[in-house]
Amino acid sequence: MKVYYWAKPEKGVFCHYIESKDSLPDISDASIKEGQAIFFHETSCSSYMKGKISVTARQACAVESTARMNPDREIYLLYASPGNYIFENTESDRFLKELMEYPNINIYHVDMNRYLKGSPVEDLWKKEKMRYSQYAQSHTSDVLRFLTLWKYGGIYLDLDVIITKNLDDLGTDFSGVESATSVAAGILGFNATGKGHDYVTSCLQDLQNTFKGHDWGWNGPGTITRLLKKLCGVTKVNDMVGKTCQGFKIYPPDEFYAIPYWNWKLFFEPEALDSVMELTNSSHLIHVWNKFSITTKIPLNVKGVPYLEQAKQYCPHIIRQCDKYF
Repeated sequence: MKVYYWAKPEKGVFCHYIESKDSLPDISDASIKEGQAIFFHETSCSSYMKGKISVTARQACAVESTARMNPDREIYLLYASPGNYIFENTESDRFLKELMEYPNINIYHVDMNRYLKGSPVEDLWKKEKMRYSQYAQSHTSDVLRFLTLWKYGGIYLDLDVIITKNLDDLGTDFSGVESATSVAAGILGFNATGKGHDYVTSCLQDLQNTFKGHDWGWNGPGTITRLLKKLCGVTKVNDMVGKTCQGFKIYPPDEFYAIPYWNWKLFFEPEALDSVMELTNSSHLIHVWNKFSITTKIPLNVKGVPYLEQAKQYCPHIIRQCDKYF
């Protein structure tokens, strides 16, 4: 596996182990209001390899839509990669400038050594379990989402979403079912204190004890699914859909994952516009399953593409800075 990431550094997390003074301010030095913030984690080494902080249109759209729909919450975009701003009027540079115009968007670096030190998952870092995982970036993101909510409480979001409603009414401790067999980890909420903190601590302990680098879903959706089966006293995910178990709310699929991953192409098909809008009408977000959709580009001049139409409405500043594609 070490050979694999030497040959394909764009898939790895080697940059997390590079100490650099030329980086954004470190999140460990920030003052964060516990339980009120919304967090995104960018765990690729793209910024390091490009020599400056970078963001894609879809990532920036996720952040902008969240800030617009949640103006009373602080939004944090956290980069594990070293890097700083160098504005040269590239598309990415313009996206970053648009995000920085929002008073509630904060962009920070995560010094991984500092961030994991003293946490329940410190050994995963010391033993380089994420570094040599077959899914290094995804598994690092899995660990960081639970760790961040353990530190601060609040809400974690994947970077392949568009937020279409305010998130305040979701509660403090929650997640959502994506299928008959899995609770997803694309949006998670944990309280900074009390039972919520106990629950996310259990998730970190599970990760520390059972981390699997060869299984893509074990450390993210698997972790939250195992916790909730215990809280609800069930063995099947279907038996906890829509329930609140010991204070933790498990939302049904139509809340966050109305379009399941096996139908991800619907977001990119103009003929599916009406059905996608109807299916997601009551949802707080749309989730476009980046693992499958990342290489599917949308020309800006094509009308009626569901994902693009939602982006025009909820992240208009990012869309206006796109060159040819979203």
